Amino acid sequence: MQVFYKKKFMKVSGFSYVRNAFTYAYPFLEAIQSILPVCDELIMVVGNSNDGTREAIAGLNDPKIKIVDTIWDEHSRKGGHIFSQQSNIGLDHCTGDWCFHIQADEVIHEKDLSQIRKAMETNLADAAVEGFLFQFLNFFGDYNHIAPSRRYHNKEIRIVRNDKNIRSYRDSQGFRRFIDPSNYLNEKGTKLNVKQLAATVYHYSYVKHPADQVKKTVEFGKRWHKDDAILQSYAEKNKSGYDYAGQIDILHTFKGTHPSVMDSKIKSIDWEFKYDPFKTNMTLKEKILYFIQKHTGKQLFAYKNYKLIRH
Repeated sequence: MQVFYKKKFMKVSGFSYVRNAFTYAYPFLEAIQSILPVCDELIMVVGNSNDGTREAIAGLNDPKIKIVDTIWDEHSRKGGHIFSQQSNIGLDHCTGDWCFHIQADEVIHEKDLSQIRKAMETNLADAAVEGFLFQFLNFFGDYNHIAPSRRYHNKEIRIVRNDKNIRSYRDSQGFRRFIDPSNYLNEKGTKLNVKQLAATVYHYSYVKHPADQVKKTVEFGKRWHKDDAILQSYAEKNKSGYDYAGQIDILHTFKGTHPSVMDSKIKSIDWEFKYDPFKTNMTLKEKILYFIQKHTGKQLFAYKNYKLIRH
């Protein structure tokens, strides 16, 4: 039986987490500002930083922003679990009906804000809708190229209902429902029932100066690998910067517009990325699957961390 909530007013909580964002060249201020217009509060979980990250967030001087200070556990070196932990801290401080998650390298275009807010309002009373799915544009190398690759998630949940049993999943990839939310790292959880939005997350994880991308890769690696020697070896081998060209399977030229909050960052780009479409590291399997995707629009066997509501 379908359950409906009875509530006259809707409150939306945005939430994110970050640490040393300037050091690793994250567009975190742009991420925050991109969702503020549709949020009634925005919870910023700020890890112990030494590069002015916290001060910059406070400097936005927006009464909607509430900073939660945390200390990252440097011994947490498995499965990227530190990211879901920080995300869940944000979730726990949300007081809204809906919780809108934005990561430090993700930005929402202003053209999508009205429909996002409307979708939350329209579905507020319908308990069957546990969240909303966003399309992703994964930029790579610079602001002019996107990766349609199956190596990156092309859809993911970014809005969830404020429910204590809904937790951030794995390395903060998405969200699932858990029987025991305190045991989310050991429990498989169940996929959420979500609606697809005609809205896009502009994902800039691989758009940094090559030197900054190496630093970010090493720091990210610390949340997965316990062997510092491996990370040190990687850093030494990539002293000249991240090898974008050697990591490409296929790229497309981006012909749209970026969120307006990204204007100054795009104009200040200080590196050059050249894409040679004849150079690729695609496996035979990837080539076959991409051929099918290109001609049918379907990405076969893609990982789906959600259950899509079709109506």
